[in-house]
This record gives sequence, C-alpha cells and structure tokens, in this order.
Amino acid sequence: MSASVSSRPVCLTIGGSDSCGGAGIQADLRVFEALDVYGCSAITGLTAQNPLAVTRIEAVSLAQLDAEIHAIFDYYDVAVVKTGMLVDAEHIALVSALLSQRHRGAVVIDPVIVSSSGRTLLDTGAIDTLINALVPLATLITPNFDEADALFGKRCDRSEATARALADKLNCAVLLTGGHGEGEQLTDHLCDGDGVLYEFEHARQAWNRDQCHGTGCRLASAISANLAHGNPLPQAVETAITYLQH
Repeated sequence: MSASVSSRPVCLTIGGSDSCGGAGIQADLRVFEALDVYGCSAITGLTAQNPLAVTRIEAVSLAQLDAEIHAIFDYYDVAVVKTGMLVDAEHIALVSALLSQRHRGAVVIDPVIVSSSGRTLLDTGAIDTLINALVPLATLITPNFDEADALFGKRCDRSEATARALADKLNCAVLLTGGHGEGEQLTDHLCDGDGVLYEFEHARQAWNRDQCHGTGCRLASAISANLAHGNPLPQAVETAITYLQH
C-alpha cells in the first residue's frame, strides 16, 4: 500500500452508482476525500437518475459484487464500512456474509429504502433481510422518518421515543434524521448502543433540489469518516451534521 494511502484510515462504501453524481457512491467518495479518509467502493447497482427521478436500476451480478468486496479486503485495512443502496435481499445477504467474515470495524447503515424522488428501492422481503442479516453487524443505522416507518412496518412518531424504540428493536445505535420534518428548526435524534439519547438541532436550510439530493448519503458517509478517525459516536454524528449544514 502506498504511503499516501496508509497514512489515512480507509472507508469502504457499498452501494449504488448515481449517474448524476449527487448521491450514492459518488457522493460518498467526495465526502471521504473532504474529510481526509481514503475511500474505496463496491457497487451494488447502476442507476439512471437525476434529482427528479430514478428511471432505471440495473443490479450488478452477485459474483461481481463478491469479487469487488474481496478485492478491497485482500489489500486494504478497512476501518469503517458504510452501506447505501443494496438492491434486494440476495445482495444484502451476500454483503452481510462477507462483512461477517472479513470486517471487524464499524458498520454504518444508510437504509436506502425510498429515493428522495419517491421511488421504492427495497421491497418488504429485502427489508426483512436487512433487519435480520445486516443490522446485527451495525454500529449505527441512519433512517429518516419514511425509512423508520418502513423498518417498523407502520407510521411512527417523529420523536426521540421512536429513535429509542427502533434502537431497542434493532439492537444497535440509531440516528433518526429529521430532514423530512416540518418547521424552521429540525432535530436529529441519536440513541446510542447503551440507550443514551442525544438531540442535535439545526436550522432548515434553504436548499434547492440539487442540494437536497443525496443528503442522507453524505451524512452517513461523514459519520463513517469521523468514526474512522477515532471519534466517539456522539461526536462523530454531531461533527457530521455540522459538516453537512455547512
């Protein structure tokens, strides 16, 4: 490994390629570079999309994804893995099995269930596989309100009680992001692995559609980068929220 790589912690993002570059693998790698970690990627699927719509998704073969992940772990000492769009139950099962075998660091799950343009990206069976196979490996999962509803299978309160209940259900730390909330002040609720609650308030930004596209991806990848630098979870989350706001 080159000196320039070995001097920085390594983060691996496993997710979809965004053709417009605002979300997915492309956004994650930009955040990793900005926060001084070395970014690697394993692509689960190719998307044709822009901030208005996802028009096509083509999953990579399971053999290809398997080879991508093995190639990274065969060479790099991966500090943190961040997952995004995982396509379907079969791809989730493969990722879960490989991380269980090869990875001993933190895992940050961005549960990409519905795109910001409204397209469903995981069906019910895949959500069950996510919960039962991948979430047990997680350090943190970062659902927005809609994703929390999907994980619970019902509409939930937009409150810290939901963050705690979801952490209890999933047995891992949960950051319930408030970007889909109402009002000029938004709140992200973190329930850590010990059940301790933290609130992070921030002003609603006057972002346009392009700026809003991929915010969940960028937040989860910023948290991953901060964890790779050794920050404790609450600090990693708070610093990532501040980074995203700016």
